[in-house]
Amino acid sequence: MARHLITSAIPYINGIKHLGNLVGSQLPADLYARYLRGRGHEVLFLCATDEHGTPAELAAAKAGKPVADYCAEMHDVQAEIAAGFRLSFDYFGRSSSPQNHALTQAFAGRLADMGLIREVVEEQVYSNADGRFLPDRYIEGTCPNCGFESARGDQCDNCTKQLDPTDLIDARSTISGSTDLEVRETKHLYLRQSALKDDIAAWIGSKTDWPILTTSIAKKWLNDGDGLQDRGITRDLDWGIPVKKGTEDWPGMEGKVFYVWFDAPIEYIACAQEWVDAGKGADWERWWRTDKGADDVTYTQFMGKDNVPFHTLSFPATILGSQEPWKLVDYIKSFNYLNYDGGQFSTSRGRGVFMDQALEILPADYWRWWLLSHAPESSDAEFTWENFQTDVNKDLADVLGNFVSRITKFCRSKFSEAVPEGPDYGPAEAELIANLSAKLADYEGHMDTMEVRKSAADLRAMWVLGNEYLQSVAPWTTFKTDPAKAAMQVRMGLNLCRLYGVLSAPFIPDASADILAAMNASDVTWPDDITEAVSALQAGHAFTVPEITFRKITDDERADWAKRFAGIRD
Repeated sequence: MARHLITSAIPYINGIKHLGNLVGSQLPADLYARYLRGRGHEVLFLCATDEHGTPAELAAAKAGKPVADYCAEMHDVQAEIAAGFRLSFDYFGRSSSPQNHALTQAFAGRLADMGLIREVVEEQVYSNADGRFLPDRYIEGTCPNCGFESARGDQCDNCTKQLDPTDLIDARSTISGSTDLEVRETKHLYLRQSALKDDIAAWIGSKTDWPILTTSIAKKWLNDGDGLQDRGITRDLDWGIPVKKGTEDWPGMEGKVFYVWFDAPIEYIACAQEWVDAGKGADWERWWRTDKGADDVTYTQFMGKDNVPFHTLSFPATILGSQEPWKLVDYIKSFNYLNYDGGQFSTSRGRGVFMDQALEILPADYWRWWLLSHAPESSDAEFTWENFQTDVNKDLADVLGNFVSRITKFCRSKFSEAVPEGPDYGPAEAELIANLSAKLADYEGHMDTMEVRKSAADLRAMWVLGNEYLQSVAPWTTFKTDPAKAAMQVRMGLNLCRLYGVLSAPFIPDASADILAAMNASDVTWPDDITEAVSALQAGHAFTVPEITFRKITDDERADWAKRFAGIRD
């Protein structure tokens, strides 16, 4: 049994996230965690809310609440929605936790002791209209590199080039829209990433199995232009982790907080401490410190491509720079963007489906299946209502749901609500077992390497094999001349229901649980051998006919939802 540490990018606290955010990190991470648990591995799956920085301050102000209260409420909201999508976090923490405060300050102190932090008097953009320094992400303008007109002050989302706010052309405040900006001096702490460039480059270079998307972004940031730059780790804000050197005050840094992109990744570690302190786990160090047993842990991160630079450069710089035995990530699974019906998701324009709205419309499994089977791995993907309706109806209702309903109802009508006996399996069943065994090997191989779309296609192919078997042997016809043989064919079909329940659980956990409950299956272990798996339910084993596993989406519903979530168009 192997040990796997899994983290997904932690979502910002300022509002409910859309389906693109879900499929870009949390959902595939959950798929992988469920799969590994199903295979018998020990898994620690962590996530949290990212609660610091200007986004939280502005969202709280808009809501008319103190920022701490707002963050506490939104953490509960996001935790509830995550549970609604059946995201199986072992712990869902908070970056504002006391554990993260202490650990972030400890890292800063250690990095200072190692000579990797320097004080810089820098020029930052001050908005006279807003009466405040503007954080990088609250300044927009035209990218000097590619001409994208909505580049942010820290990065251009179009070309991914790292920027400083003063690089932008025609800069404006995203808070007020004001262009009445001026540059003022302020003192901040910088992490000397440039001193760690060779170490980081060697580490990235050793990751030959990483997705091309991950390594290409990392190397672009590492090598483009002047290469890896020192990066500010403090900000002039009220809300955040106060700047300290360990437990000591940091002279000259009074009233400042750590930059959210410094403290947020450290929350991955702090989250494990929260998990233990909450009484939900034990010995967090065996997951995070290589001198305490974490050297045999495989650590996998899931994230959207916009988060890759911080997880391949900045956070590793923190870990490597500390020269302490912290666990570094082994594999980063990154994703492109999911777009919405020819455009982008937009909160301000009410465009697209957000996570709470999705759960109001349909159960989680419908969304989980479509999103994972269309995961934006090699390129951006697009959600359309037509594709969603077609794929849900075909894959879930017609292929899986119809198979389970068909075989259980037929058995009840011709035999009973118990597995019938009949003779041993014959040539048709042997061929089915061989085909299922081959496809299961593909499924496991693609799941092991986190190829999400291919895994979904493999699973669906196994469902299809069951349908093709039923169509070929036609037990409803066989029953007329050879009831005993029909009983054997039905026995195979019922065992396939159990098998599908086990194998489908990472993708569609609720439906899988319903199928397994209907099959009265107490043994839900992952199959080592298909021959044994399709003989797990013996003659006389009782079952029940489940309610409709998946209903079809109607044309009227599709049209209504398309109109409802179209939002305001330009």
